[in-house]
Amino acid sequence: MRLQDAVPKAGSQKRKRRVGRGISAGQGASCGFGMRGQKSRSGRPTRPGFEGGQMPLYRRIPKLKHFPVINRQQYTIINIDDLVDLSANTEVNLASLMEAGIVTADDGPLKVLGNGELSVALKVQAAAFTATAQQKIEAAGGSCEVLD
Repeated sequence: MRLQDAVPKAGSQKRKRRVGRGISAGQGASCGFGMRGQKSRSGRPTRPGFEGGQMPLYRRIPKLKHFPVINRQQYTIINIDDLVDLSANTEVNLASLMEAGIVTADDGPLKVLGNGELSVALKVQAAAFTATAQQKIEAAGGSCEVLD
């Protein structure tokens, strides 16, 4: 027989320790928690992440630098006021904007922002639109098509 073979019977339960019931009980007076201090008080355990009053790690993290957004979507952005010079009913997408010289670099899919006013009806194809941009394009008689 080995030590690991000495296991309690199935279904048996160990009695819970009765603390503070006198010196003869083995855990009298201070109940095994020592004389004084934070760890001897009633309601004793501190919460997880507690660092003795120091600002805990989970509250320090966002204040620190160099925590980038993971998998951030990079867009080629353009405002509505950049589209004013285009003629009516033109199809506007990233390729046509680069041909026209309005956009010079392809930084990712096209996103249209709502800064400015539009008076020409355009067929705009982009990966994303802000709510105000979509309202202004449709108010001018144009259409917004969201590409994948």
